[in-house]
Amino acid sequence: MKLFKKIAFFSATLVIASCNKKEATVSDPLVTNRDTTVSPTVDFFHYANGGWFNNHPIPSTEKSNGIFRMIQDTINSQIKSICETSAAETSAEKGSNKQKIGDFYASGMDSISINKAGINPIKSELTAIDAVNDIPSLLSSVAHLHTIESAPAFSFYVNQDDKISTKYALFFGQGGLGMGERDYYFNTDEQTSTIRKEYVKHLQAMMQLMGQKEAVAIQSATSIMKLETDLAKASRKIEALRDPIKNYNKMSIKQFNTLTPNIPWDKVTKDLGIKMADSVIVGQPEFYKALNTMVKSYSIADWKTYLKWNLINSYASYLGKDIEDQNFKFYATAMSGIKVQKPRWKRVVEQTNGSLGELIGQIYVTEYLPKGSKEKLLEIGNNIRAVYAEHLKKLDWMSEATKEKALKKLSKIVMKVGYPDKWKDMSSVTIDRKSYCANVMQANKWSYNYMIHKYGKPVDRTEWSMFPQTYNAYYNPSNNEIVVPACNIIVPGFEGRMPDDAVLYGIIGGSTFGHEITHGFDDQGSQYDENGNLKNWWTADDLKKFKAKTQLIVQQFNKFEVVKGKFVNGDATQGENIADLGGVVMGYEAFKKSPQFKTNQKISGLTPNERYFLAYAYAWMVNSNKASLAQQVMTDVHAPAQYRINGPLANIPEFYKTFNIKPGDAMHQPDSLRVVIW
Repeated sequence: MKLFKKIAFFSATLVIASCNKKEATVSDPLVTNRDTTVSPTVDFFHYANGGWFNNHPIPSTEKSNGIFRMIQDTINSQIKSICETSAAETSAEKGSNKQKIGDFYASGMDSISINKAGINPIKSELTAIDAVNDIPSLLSSVAHLHTIESAPAFSFYVNQDDKISTKYALFFGQGGLGMGERDYYFNTDEQTSTIRKEYVKHLQAMMQLMGQKEAVAIQSATSIMKLETDLAKASRKIEALRDPIKNYNKMSIKQFNTLTPNIPWDKVTKDLGIKMADSVIVGQPEFYKALNTMVKSYSIADWKTYLKWNLINSYASYLGKDIEDQNFKFYATAMSGIKVQKPRWKRVVEQTNGSLGELIGQIYVTEYLPKGSKEKLLEIGNNIRAVYAEHLKKLDWMSEATKEKALKKLSKIVMKVGYPDKWKDMSSVTIDRKSYCANVMQANKWSYNYMIHKYGKPVDRTEWSMFPQTYNAYYNPSNNEIVVPACNIIVPGFEGRMPDDAVLYGIIGGSTFGHEITHGFDDQGSQYDENGNLKNWWTADDLKKFKAKTQLIVQQFNKFEVVKGKFVNGDATQGENIADLGGVVMGYEAFKKSPQFKTNQKISGLTPNERYFLAYAYAWMVNSNKASLAQQVMTDVHAPAQYRINGPLANIPEFYKTFNIKPGDAMHQPDSLRVVIW
């Protein structure tokens, strides 16, 4: 894999003279990434990116390779430098950011001590589970495990009330599955059936590594699988979880107790750390009815075995080598097709960032973010918002009444870019070099306590849910906001020079800002008003038209066969597919206002239109192995990268003109089937 020694940042303050001869000789990734043996009329994804894929096979340590991996490797190298520098300062002030980062990283790199300790770091937790002897103590144990971010039996979190965005609420949902997604327990295709068999073997192996004899471990694996299968049977499919109304069932604690008479939620919520719970939002009531039965139908011994499994599964990556290797064998190799573990430093860097990213982010912004980056991101975002408003006003399928409300919501979208104005207080976290697992658990406890202490307090709309060094972005419907971390300004292949507008608007404008803004108007986001409340703002006729359009995009994506016999789940992925389509359209509309487009300026022999659509394809340049693709269509609300390119582009007339797409071509969609929403 090609590694970039310098972060591919561009900044508003960077100026490169167009007559610079050295710049003219720099390779252009939009040209070199292509595979011109593939026709853009047949498969634009491989035409645009196949050259790069041919020269950069998927490493044995990864399930995919592409732009995300390039950028993540660059970020990881920066974080590694922060970690190593901090670890070298053994005299750093106790409690300082550098002391915590350095000690956390050093403890993770100390494989000798980790292997010597084995499961000792979680021994006290296992002993506590052994002490469970009845249903009340079982439920207390379940609640306690949630506080260290192990999550048996169900899911629980504190977040804004969907219908009252100014208040925090308690959410209870389905959960507790070791394979994550319910379909792994029931699908009968050969690959899923094989994974299910491997899972039972994995359960047995892990129980033996915890000290059980083989015969007992076999019984334990059977018991865990049966219990999880019953939880899965009561769980909703991934697409059914997309409906915010059907998954919003608010009730008092008393009503929740009535729903599940074997589970006293007034007591359980106290064990979860909530002192005075008045109401809860239950996502899937039928799941809790089943759990209520299972509390008694399974023996205390079976539940204790399940809890021990849940605990070790949560902390396997931080324990001895045998446990970590077995964990990798199932979750990485069997499920995702990854053959070799990443080097230890990469694993520890990623975990240090995951646990202490709030602290690392403060250093990252100071040391690695060029001046003007935040302003440039905001400039692009505002340009996308402006063309979005123009599009809304011209829609021929929406009434003026709904347009007015849509424009109001658009105008009120808050754009958080770069990094937060205030950082979260992690002063209470105690980190040392004694135990890697204990450090992870300390960070997990802090994260959990930070979450539950929100309950009963005013909503903090300034909060960020990502670090500035996270290459991702999100739309939060409850705040009607988009959040774009600083590192989204990275564009590989444009080190030390400003990308042209086609690249800026194809990658940052379209696939980032345009995509995230569209989430405010996708199948889920469109159900929230400008203040972030789950509330209908559509006329009945407009809503009917909108749903017909979204159903059309569902049908389009249902036809994509990812691997033999496995298709994209159009219902589950429709929100992301709508956002991709809206993003590429709005990015293009903003690009049309640039001098590059207006003057029809060619760069590297490519027209502005060619560069824009190739840049959009570059944004999703990801090549994945077959096992991870099969896993993705079962568990992810994002379609595989190939279809995030070919899918939306097949709906855009300008794309057809640019690459001469004709009826009969694989990339051609009949006019009657093309989707135009926003």
